[in-house]
Amino acid sequence: MDRDAFAEAVAWTARALPTRHAVPVLAGMRLEVSPDGSSLHLSGFDYEVSTRASVEVLAEESGAALVPGRLLAEIVNNLPSGTVRIETDGSRVRVSAGAARFTLITMPLEDYPSLPGMPGRIGSVPADALTAAVRQVTPAASRDDTLPMLTGAYLDFTGDRLSVVATDRYRIAVRELWWKPEDPGIDADALVPARTLANTVRGLINQSNVDVALGGEGMIGFENGERATTTRLIDSDFVKYASWFPTEFSARAEVPVGPLLEAVKRVALVADRNTPLRLAFTEGEVVLEAGSGDDAQAVEALEVGYEGAPIRLAFRPDYLADGLTGVETDTAHLNFTEPTKPAVFTDAAEEPSFRYLVQPLRVS
Repeated sequence: MDRDAFAEAVAWTARALPTRHAVPVLAGMRLEVSPDGSSLHLSGFDYEVSTRASVEVLAEESGAALVPGRLLAEIVNNLPSGTVRIETDGSRVRVSAGAARFTLITMPLEDYPSLPGMPGRIGSVPADALTAAVRQVTPAASRDDTLPMLTGAYLDFTGDRLSVVATDRYRIAVRELWWKPEDPGIDADALVPARTLANTVRGLINQSNVDVALGGEGMIGFENGERATTTRLIDSDFVKYASWFPTEFSARAEVPVGPLLEAVKRVALVADRNTPLRLAFTEGEVVLEAGSGDDAQAVEALEVGYEGAPIRLAFRPDYLADGLTGVETDTAHLNFTEPTKPAVFTDAAEEPSFRYLVQPLRVS
């Protein structure tokens, strides 16, 4: 088989493999040659996430083997370009390319669990749009596993609109995009582990579509070309987030995203993650400050468009950076009510597709 195609298929499949597991066989990747010898099917499963991929091969015979998955991924990623050959010899699998030769010991195939089936297809979404939406939203998901609901990305399928939402209680990110449902009147939702969703979109093929599958058994699936994955949903209701967003604002700044993001990163060098980065908006300018007293300090001013009374706010630097990074337009709108009330960042569109609400920090 071709080394590059094989490496991509192995990398996709290895995402589901645990680094450590009480059941050793789950660290294996199942390789199976189709009966007609034209394709190699790869699969991984950890009882939560399953992954499948296929690659074209020229095979002399069909068969299956279970090999250490992460080791295989490391080996294939470092093989020279060209053709890869795989051979089995009893309990050994030989992988070779160019002058490189590796021998792996197989794992007991009969102990490997059956993968869950793909749920029913509910529609499709462009891969690049889904990838962008997930990257914009998932940084706002919580990493605290004691509140599973907040570690998820909420997918809301309503008609031809798909909303991707995440929150950690201190901020909330929402991205709306178009998708093509099987049923135009669909009204469904799913709470997907954010980390799993972020890993899934990393391996999608751009300029293609992703089929979305949703089942009543608490499972969601994504299929993209020869790649497929399923994951268990988080069994919890998501927060009623729509009411969190203010309906009116007293001030708005129009800021250049790139320059402001660079300024935030520079000024934040003197602040740790929980130290506030202060922003003072006046007509035509924002001044960024961090540090005070006997600590290191930084100040930088930037030209911006601003409407409203002067206002001073403070944010966690990483929360500020995540919100700005999520904006895809060259300029962003920063909307304010009061220094202690949530601010809302949006892209510079008449009807923004991305909204990011963030709670300022209280400073004396």
